[in-house]
Amino acid sequence: MSAESPVRIGFQPVRPVRAYQRVAEQIEERILAGELPPGSRLPAERELVRQFDVGRSTIREALRVLQSSGLIRSRPGDPLGAEVLGVSPDTLSHALGRLARSHLSSLAELIQFRMVLDAESYRLAARLHTEEDLRRLTELADRMGECVSCDPHAFSEADAQFHRVVAEASGNALLALCARAVHDAVVDAIEGELVRAERDGDAGEWMRRSVVHHREILAALRASDGGRAARLGREALFEHYAPHLPERDRERLRAALD
Repeated sequence: MSAESPVRIGFQPVRPVRAYQRVAEQIEERILAGELPPGSRLPAERELVRQFDVGRSTIREALRVLQSSGLIRSRPGDPLGAEVLGVSPDTLSHALGRLARSHLSSLAELIQFRMVLDAESYRLAARLHTEEDLRRLTELADRMGECVSCDPHAFSEADAQFHRVVAEASGNALLALCARAVHDAVVDAIEGELVRAERDGDAGEWMRRSVVHHREILAALRASDGGRAARLGREALFEHYAPHLPERDRERLRAALD
């Protein structure tokens, strides 16, 4: 009885991991574990060379990889060592913004993603909020109302902060991080067009409607009505962004309303 022939799977050759990748991985692990918090400094290049027992070019390549990932800010030869930035909404929002401008995604998909994230933030916040969360949200809604006729920039700041507080009230740090990053990426991607539209139209009227909308969301959160809060959030985003998109993209956003 003959032995069976071995199965031909077609494995691909493997390449050894380069030293700079191992260096970058170790540093990244320390950053993500919180052992190297944002604002702290890595040892200077000379000390990293000694600790890792590799050449200076290997250390510099590892630092370049970490910097391109947004985890550190590094300048060759800096005697203070690279600054740790850590994981932040800014890093994620920049990546999402680039994705929306690439052929891999679109602005409509980014806005739709925000509609989904915001809705879930509202739904969870309606159940998990604290009295302090409600106090802060009330304060921010009042500030928006005060800024309608005098300070559009302060209005926008209070608006952004309102959404951040809701995301934090969801009790999910990852959801809060993603919600803030997506918010910032959407604003960066379409802000110029919105500013022009508001300048040509009635920006004050839009801000007054926005204040009413935020107070309605606040009332839904206070009543622990997550479904209503989520629906209000999706509708407001659609109303705000859909007019600035082609009709085919508006259909994508309409699909996220229900």
